[in-house]
Amino acid sequence: MRTLLVGLDAACGPVLDPLFEAGAVPTLQRLFADGASGPLESQLPPWTPSAWPSLYTGVNPGKHGAFGFLAFDGYDWDVVNRTHVREFALWELLSEQGLSSVVVNVPVTHPPRAFDGALVPGYVAPEDPTCHPEGVLDDVRDAIGDYRVYAPSDDDRSDEERVEDYRRLTRMRGEAFRYLAERVDPDFGFVQFQQTDTVFHELPGDEGAVRAVYEAVDDEVAAILERCDPDTVFVASDHGMGEYAGHEFRVNERLRREGYVESARGGEGMPSWDTIARNRLQVGEDGGRPDRTALERAVALAARVGLTSQRIGTVLGRLGLAEMVARRVPTDAIRAGTERVDFPASRAYMRSRVEMGVRINLAGREPAGVVPPDEYEWVRGELISMLEGVRTPAGEPAFEAVYPREEVFDGPYVEAAADVVVVPAGFDQYLSASLLGAEFGPPSEPYNHKLYGVLAAGGEGVDWTADLDGAHLLDVAPTVLASLGVPHSDRMDGEVLPVVEPAGSESYPAFEPEPTQETDDEAIEQRLSDLGYLE
Repeated sequence: MRTLLVGLDAACGPVLDPLFEAGAVPTLQRLFADGASGPLESQLPPWTPSAWPSLYTGVNPGKHGAFGFLAFDGYDWDVVNRTHVREFALWELLSEQGLSSVVVNVPVTHPPRAFDGALVPGYVAPEDPTCHPEGVLDDVRDAIGDYRVYAPSDDDRSDEERVEDYRRLTRMRGEAFRYLAERVDPDFGFVQFQQTDTVFHELPGDEGAVRAVYEAVDDEVAAILERCDPDTVFVASDHGMGEYAGHEFRVNERLRREGYVESARGGEGMPSWDTIARNRLQVGEDGGRPDRTALERAVALAARVGLTSQRIGTVLGRLGLAEMVARRVPTDAIRAGTERVDFPASRAYMRSRVEMGVRINLAGREPAGVVPPDEYEWVRGELISMLEGVRTPAGEPAFEAVYPREEVFDGPYVEAAADVVVVPAGFDQYLSASLLGAEFGPPSEPYNHKLYGVLAAGGEGVDWTADLDGAHLLDVAPTVLASLGVPHSDRMDGEVLPVVEPAGSESYPAFEPEPTQETDDEAIEQRLSDLGYLE
């Protein structure tokens, strides 16, 4: 293997430094100490489903088209997948140059496109994903005993059982990668570890759990290095992780107060699970949306007369019964009683908190748009001014910047982005799209994503003295290609970092998108809700 890329979801200095000091992860510590390393600035938005595609394509979301966990078609939505990412992945460019790759567990790679090598998809893929080549997942399972994309969905697991599941999944990644590397003998390898992010969402503040996950990752990386003996090694993360020191700001509540958002009680609407049920909802069946049960109909009727899930949740919370009830009430019943944004009737709204922005209900673009095109810039300017003025209960600005989308993204898919992009101050304010009455509250999660991850590079041909100051997520793909002597695409937004010699750029063939495939998997939606990504 000539080049190995190790992906650590959510890794950053504040997470890794204590582990290095404790001697808990000697292999990772050596990779960072013996090579060039430093912070890696993520993109906006710094979340898994958009950031990993940006890393592996080298282009911003305006060029590849994935802005969050959800892809929208008018007011309808689906969980994003590889068919929503409309640019070549770096292993596909390598295949164009006659080089082979093995890719394991990289998010948003399902369903895979054809290339020279093997790929087992990661996060947001189904539990039994389509792999490349066809049938390779069965071979992996035969070779290593088992392979899962996700841990079992069981809310009754103890913390110790959760940690063991994390470690087991981590071992599966390493074992699958080593098996495929031996089978394919690739020029390039890319293995990603997701549990380094999951542990913060599911067991926030548990330093022992974090250490256990990273120790398992370190063991697998050590085994990969021994087995594959790569000439060059990169370690990169998609974003950082840290505690929230601020508040939860419910953007749609402010927009409702300002006259932009109209709401509806019950029924279908924005992808929203009630806050009291987050992390506690029951697992739905895969695919389809069944007819409403008697309970759902009753809850929806109660919501229409004002007894919403939010109000019930507030009372249950005061009584200490919220988690107990949420464990027993079906997801769809809670949703049926949730007050939600009425998309067609609203002038502007936040569709999904992960998008970090506000979408205008523009006539001619949205199915029932109400804002005339000649008022678009005026309305957007009004929104920017209003959001710039938002102050927390402590009197501090909620946002460090508010941008028109063209200042953040460029490319053919900018139209799919939120019209106004907001950057929380210090990434310490938790954004929420839920309607919960008050504009501010305590963060729904104590830990979440930060803007800076990490990057390390070492091995043959790497200048370990190189300055990585200013390294950006978009620089990873062109730098990896250069390490293999391959020119990067002239469509890429990133640059070759000074750790390796540039190999120039060239015009690759135009990317031909395959027909968009629906994810339509309620189990995946459930997992995203459990981690707080869908509200």
